[in-house]
Amino acid sequence: MIKLQFGQLINALIISVLLISSVVMAAEIEPPVDMLKRVSDDVIKVLKEKREAIDADPNVVYQIVDEHILPHLDDVTLAKLALGKNWNKANNEQKIEFVDQFRTLLIRTYSKSLQEFRDQTINFSPLNVASGEDKVTVKSEVLQSGGPAIPVDYRLRLKDNEWKVYDIIIDGVSLVTNYRGTFTQEMRKGGIEAVLKMLQDKNARVAEKPVTPETTNSDESQQKS
Repeated sequence: MIKLQFGQLINALIISVLLISSVVMAAEIEPPVDMLKRVSDDVIKVLKEKREAIDADPNVVYQIVDEHILPHLDDVTLAKLALGKNWNKANNEQKIEFVDQFRTLLIRTYSKSLQEFRDQTINFSPLNVASGEDKVTVKSEVLQSGGPAIPVDYRLRLKDNEWKVYDIIIDGVSLVTNYRGTFTQEMRKGGIEAVLKMLQDKNARVAEKPVTPETTNSDESQQKS
């Protein structure tokens, strides 16, 4: 019978704990495609269950987005990429404010899209994640009756043992790149304070005039004319 010295026994126990911890940690990381499927299924289910409440009060969608979608967004990375090189021109307080305002804008944007979501289905393409890979792109299609399929790609990064979305590409248009152009224009006008003011004003307008289910693009154009 092999006898282990006390030090050897402690080392063996430490190695065993580390091995077990690494296995548990690896098992707890949900694959990116599985995560996106689960979240989309949950959101679609909630939308169907609360359709009457949403039709009566579109603000209900904000809560759905906050509870089911926002936790899976890497909002800080999203904000940094959207601001681009101008991120380093902001102080800590301005960065915190920008992330907060941009997060609010994303919630409003998601909410508007979900209000219009009815019978569409989402198909995700399979993806094999290589060992050690911490950034992936998941491709999907939104299928709608009477219309063409809309390609939607999700860029995700592994953060704190969870896959989180840091950019969304809809029909070839990147969310990050699209906002970056707008923010760059505002930076040229008045720096980071101009960007923050634009976001604050936009979020305030949306809060004052929530989009109602009955409002369509044609209705809005008639109101403006």
